[in-house]
Amino acid sequence: MRDLHAQLKQRHRLGQFEPRRANLAFVTVPRENLRNLLLELRDQHGFTHLVLLTAVDWIEEGLFQLTYLMNDRAGDRTLGLRVMLNRDEATGDTIHDLWPTAATYQRELKEMFGIDFPGSPRVDEEFILEGWTDLPPYRRDFDSLAYSRQTYAERPGRVTHDPRDHMKSKLYPEG
Repeated sequence: MRDLHAQLKQRHRLGQFEPRRANLAFVTVPRENLRNLLLELRDQHGFTHLVLLTAVDWIEEGLFQLTYLMNDRAGDRTLGLRVMLNRDEATGDTIHDLWPTAATYQRELKEMFGIDFPGSPRVDEEFILEGWTDLPPYRRDFDSLAYSRQTYAERPGRVTHDPRDHMKSKLYPEG
């Protein structure tokens, strides 16, 4: 895949080639180059399967990372394309017209991270979190402990265990 990266690097302004195994690599691409790169990978290089579209919240850098995992089944190779978005203006470009399954991933990312994909089907409809009005829960600035304390009443008799010690006692009761 290194040769594919070299071939596409200049035209699509690709970042450094980062191999993970012989048939898996990652590369960063500017948002404005993503669509043309996806089309070329699909139509000319055999990457016909969108495996997944996911996000990572890099709160310290003020960025979201979208990762598009593309697979070439015939060539047994997978390429991860990373696109960095400004957290304050979290808007990605829809690719549902290229891969219809992308619409589902985009709806999830809108609801769970607050990343918008204008033009994606049903992206503004509730998907998983019916009636949710708080900050999207996968954002790292969402305080899950505060949300739980605010939303759920304490139950008498409830005991909390440190997971490490609890699992150690369950796995090794004699030790």
